Amino acid sequence: MTVTSPAPATPTSTKRVLLAAPRGYCAGVDRAVVAVEKALETYGAPVYVRKEIVHNKHVVETLRDRGAIFVNETDEVPEGARLVFSAHGVSPAVRASAAARSLDTIDATCPLVTKVHKEAVRFAKDDYDILLIGHTGHEEVEGTAGEAPDHVQVVNSPDEVDQVQVRDPEKVVWISQTTLSVDETMETVRRLRDRFPEMQDPPSDDICYATQNRQVAVKKLAPECDVVIVVGSANSSNSVRLVEVALQAGARSAYRVDRATEIDDAWLDGATTVGVTSGASVPEILVQDVIAHLDSHGFGEVEEVRTATEDLMFSLPRELARGLKAAGQEEKRPRRGARTALPVEPA
Repeated sequence: MTVTSPAPATPTSTKRVLLAAPRGYCAGVDRAVVAVEKALETYGAPVYVRKEIVHNKHVVETLRDRGAIFVNETDEVPEGARLVFSAHGVSPAVRASAAARSLDTIDATCPLVTKVHKEAVRFAKDDYDILLIGHTGHEEVEGTAGEAPDHVQVVNSPDEVDQVQVRDPEKVVWISQTTLSVDETMETVRRLRDRFPEMQDPPSDDICYATQNRQVAVKKLAPECDVVIVVGSANSSNSVRLVEVALQAGARSAYRVDRATEIDDAWLDGATTVGVTSGASVPEILVQDVIAHLDSHGFGEVEEVRTATEDLMFSLPRELARGLKAAGQEEKRPRRGARTALPVEPA
């Protein structure tokens, strides 16, 4: 595989890969995965995890092999055992259930999700109707709605806006799931505001920086691509959104795969430019496998399309930090960036 600087914006017959940056792990995912790893290292197996720690098959399988046990609900965990809450967050009812079973919990909820939870609590306290833009059934939405179930109603898409009913049109606020399509969310907000002109905005943007950055990068490369391949699992909301964004931005076709072995080589027939990106819960090794697969099919030129540089890093959950300190271990950990071992030149 050869690595080159970006070619001029002229037609070319050279088979190439446009590699999006940023891509892969965000700070919240890194924090959650490291939390499980550190818990296993410090306390030993088993460590229980409610739901998938992040929405990625490879990550879950790897942690399961190391001794993590994934459960759907707290009543599946032996009393007094150690339980990690996933990056997507949980409702107060789940926390109460864990406490009732005397579980030793580690809260790996992404701090940006926690921010949305606090918004829901605050607006419910002020008796607002809270319109939560998100996907019904997603763990993050269940956790956020659980903070104020009597005040929150979920709006799944712009098409559901006409069904929304509120008590007082002058006391309405919208908040959102952190992993949505920015464009679709803003369209939902626009339609909601047409119905409720006095609707308030959240105090700060709810869609997380990583979700937005990955969508912006895909929008930049998609118009030049015959095919865009998004690495990510089917239950990863932000990964699924990247496929939609790529198509809307002009890619001729776009597909989501968990790993390189899922690529259908027929997708590459006649293609000269393939875009590659990954969702925020995807380790870089899976992207490199896709690059290697494309290289074996003649796509040996790799150009990085960078639209932002991310350097945010969250501290480990406080419960885990206390445990590490008691065990004489340092909280510091190596940073796992999205560009490891792939020295391409930025566009």
